[in-house]
Amino acid sequence: MTHLVTGVAGFIGSQLAEALLDEGHDVVGVDAFTPYYDRAQKDANLAALHDRRGFRLVEADLRDADLDALLDGVDVVYHQAAQPGVRLSWSEGFATYDSCNVLATQRLLEASLQAGLGRFVYASSSSVYGNADHYPVTEADLPRPHSPYGVTKLAAEHLCGLYAANHGLSTVALRYFTVYGPRQRPDMAFHKLIEAALDQQPFPLYGDGSHVRDFTFVGDVVRANVLAGRTDIPSGTVVNVCAGGSTVMRDVIDAVGEAVGSPVPVERHPEQPGDVQRTGGSNDAARRLLGWLPQTSLTEGIAAQVAWHRGRR
Repeated sequence: MTHLVTGVAGFIGSQLAEALLDEGHDVVGVDAFTPYYDRAQKDANLAALHDRRGFRLVEADLRDADLDALLDGVDVVYHQAAQPGVRLSWSEGFATYDSCNVLATQRLLEASLQAGLGRFVYASSSSVYGNADHYPVTEADLPRPHSPYGVTKLAAEHLCGLYAANHGLSTVALRYFTVYGPRQRPDMAFHKLIEAALDQQPFPLYGDGSHVRDFTFVGDVVRANVLAGRTDIPSGTVVNVCAGGSTVMRDVIDAVGEAVGSPVPVERHPEQPGDVQRTGGSNDAARRLLGWLPQTSLTEGIAAQVAWHRGRR
């Protein structure tokens, strides 16, 4: 089969493309190389893909690209591309989040419908839940985003459901919970934590360290995508992709320090608008519908990411 992976130069997209190639599929990877972070890391993410048989890279922006040509011969779309991050989605930044996360998704859904696509897998986020009334959250709980970023991810998720309900397009939305691991973006907490520990420079901690997160290893997220692309499930399905655990940020800081062999220096900052106090999901639906369960413990995952950081040096 031929698969399209959007955001292929990113943290998750690049590893998903490799997994699909390993299964013998052809992969068309598309990326706009937006300046959210240094292109050099994105190019490094692609290094293992360039010489792979069956891989083709297209540098294009989904907001204005010729999507009919891009989807020609494609069986499954894995839509990983998005403008990430909560803190920059406020104020003037919202226009970029709206166009990258909502408009681009609508264009891709419309083109996928016209192309007779077999499956559309959308990378959603636990940010759609906001501060929930109870934990763990399930897919049946009412989403109440706490940031403009979360609003755009939920809007695009609803678009997937609309194209499924009204036009029969086979869509699956995967709600990722705090993904970490090798190739993580430089703006994300684990990346900053490990670099701070290695360099013995202060890690910027927003709040008092009591925030709770459900951390999910990137390899487990990739496997969930592969399963979502080929498993017979109802159109419009929404699934949490989470480890199903809850870890306090203070404990993560300690765990990274132990993995690196040096305590992480911490510099306190005020809490930021849009940051939720807690995330925590139920993965029962993923187990029931996809046959998916997380396989990587937090300790194993941190060790793998630390090894990646050391290897980059």
